[in-house]
Amino acid sequence: MTAEAARTDMQASRQGAAMAAVHVVRRLREAGDWQREMEGILETLCRSMDCQRGILFRLRELPGEGFAQSVAAYWIDPTFGGELASPTVIMQSIINSDPLLERLQEDERQGKVFAGHTRNLEGFLRADFEKQSIKSFISVSVFAHGHLWGTLAVNDCVAEREWTDEEEATLHIIALAIGDAIEHSPSEAHASEVIRRTMLQASLDAIVVIDESGSIIEFNPAAEKMFGFHRSEILGKDLLDTIVPHYYRKGYASGAEYMAGRGAPMVGQRLETVTQNAAGEIFPIELTATEMRVADRRLIFGSIRDLREKLRAEEEINRQREKLHQNEKMAAMGSLLAGVSHELNNPLAVVVAQSTLLHEFATDAQTKVRAEKVRAAAERCGRIVKSFLSMVRLHPTEQAETDLNQVMRAALEVTAYGARSSGIIIDTDFANGPLLAMADADHVTQVAANFLINSQHALAAVTGERRIKVRTFRSERGNPGFSVEDNGPGIPEAIRSRIFESYFTTKPVGVGTGIGLSISKSIIERHNGNIWFEEVEPHGARFVVWLPAIAGGAAKAGEGPARSSGLLHALVIDDEPDVAASLSDILELMGVKSRVVPSWTSAGEVLSGHIPPDIVFSDLRMPGTSGISIYRELLAERPQLAKRFVLVTGDMIGAKAEIDSQPPHQRPHILEKPFSTLDVRGILSTVAEETSIDI
Repeated sequence: MTAEAARTDMQASRQGAAMAAVHVVRRLREAGDWQREMEGILETLCRSMDCQRGILFRLRELPGEGFAQSVAAYWIDPTFGGELASPTVIMQSIINSDPLLERLQEDERQGKVFAGHTRNLEGFLRADFEKQSIKSFISVSVFAHGHLWGTLAVNDCVAEREWTDEEEATLHIIALAIGDAIEHSPSEAHASEVIRRTMLQASLDAIVVIDESGSIIEFNPAAEKMFGFHRSEILGKDLLDTIVPHYYRKGYASGAEYMAGRGAPMVGQRLETVTQNAAGEIFPIELTATEMRVADRRLIFGSIRDLREKLRAEEEINRQREKLHQNEKMAAMGSLLAGVSHELNNPLAVVVAQSTLLHEFATDAQTKVRAEKVRAAAERCGRIVKSFLSMVRLHPTEQAETDLNQVMRAALEVTAYGARSSGIIIDTDFANGPLLAMADADHVTQVAANFLINSQHALAAVTGERRIKVRTFRSERGNPGFSVEDNGPGIPEAIRSRIFESYFTTKPVGVGTGIGLSISKSIIERHNGNIWFEEVEPHGARFVVWLPAIAGGAAKAGEGPARSSGLLHALVIDDEPDVAASLSDILELMGVKSRVVPSWTSAGEVLSGHIPPDIVFSDLRMPGTSGISIYRELLAERPQLAKRFVLVTGDMIGAKAEIDSQPPHQRPHILEKPFSTLDVRGILSTVAEETSIDI
């Protein structure tokens, strides 16, 4: 080739490369999405330079794998029919093991051109280029947002060649145009900014960013809500003067000094601390502080989570856990008392029955008096056991006509020992006649007992006269109610609003649980009643309960002349001979002949050959069988005995569950141990009425 021809080719190459550069720059400026244009741009570039491959490499950071040189776009001359291989993704691990690649990576960061022939290379690149049929290569760096974004490369896969200055300049111009397009592209920088701003605005955690002087330069909506500052008013203000607690500010002139001192250990850590809001309130937070370097500036990025709700939730969990623990203790106490009561009630039943009979048949007055004292003491023991059981029974509210006078007497029975042992005087003022209310007697007794116990505790530290006043009354509106008053120190005004809260107590550890008044309030509210506290002058406390009024009245228990029940024959089934004999004696006193069966075999065997019983009394718990099993068997054989069957038990907790398992119209009667003559007479009357026997 002549010199003239060479100059002509060079001029054509310059013109072709220059025109390609102009065309590409215009195309990138007009493109809505530069990435969609890259294949056409690479084709234009390669054809203008008479090359067979063009590649735009992207430098990306892969999690856990370091940096990788991946392929963003490439073009291969289709006339080669697929003979040229696709570009290779080069991982950081490969770069670290190859000296040439390490040097090349540093050169790219400095913007140096990488050009030459494959035969002059060594290591990984030579093997890789030979596999791709590359003879000559040239690549330049692409920078965007001030960082190395990737590289732009073209390959001659036909011959070795020397790249001209014009071709190198063309690559630089196009690389600059690509970098500019990346920076202005909504698919890159804009999308990144939108994502960052959206995350900042949508974050549920407060985001606060400060600069090296301690000034706040970012404050997101969650921070506004948490701290009570508007973004516009707090930006530019010093950290020390705004959200740092006032007692941590002493000794620091600015937020910068604070972060260099007390705040330094917080950076790079996740920890729990406290902060202060616009109202001066100090509250707990979880803080994650991270240091950032942006354009030679040192910024501190703080992510803040309000811990108040979390701590309240933890406190509630602890309260519920304690409540569950208390319920478990109550359930355990109930089970224990059930067992104890069953063991106590059998001998108590014998004592009550026999003392009653002794009183009835004694011939001299002195014996009658002593028998009456024994009977009264035994019945009192029985009432105490029943009252304890009533307080721990785990059953829903079952409202019936209840005499509040009897409720208060039962509560006084339960708490009498504590009052006597402390030298406390109990004054009572009960309403005349029955004071009836629709209530669950067990639950309301528990409320009254709670009041009495609280009063005893309040009087423990009182010197001088200690007095509790118990009163039942009917209000002006006709509401039945009761009150318990003491002359103790009273309740401080500051805590009166909290006394009905669960687990709130002013008593020493081991004395109170803080659940008594809370449970009492819950019980009375379930009865649609009212419960409140009143201050007593000159000092003391009064707790008052009102319950809804009901119409009508009822005769006192035991009033009216004793009448015959009309029942003549009874069957008594009990494995305790003394209990069975005592019940039999009481029935005999009332004109009812009884037959005692100490162990059950079958209905046919027990009933055959005997006068059919008008009423059946059966112990609930017996070896080998139970009163409920006997009841079911009798129902199958003698359905007419359904309303004439009475379960005798000292374990009402267990009995209730078994009785409630029966259909409502087939539930037997209950006689609780220890029973008195009055209790037995009441059962006889009830059975007689239900079976339409003329009495």
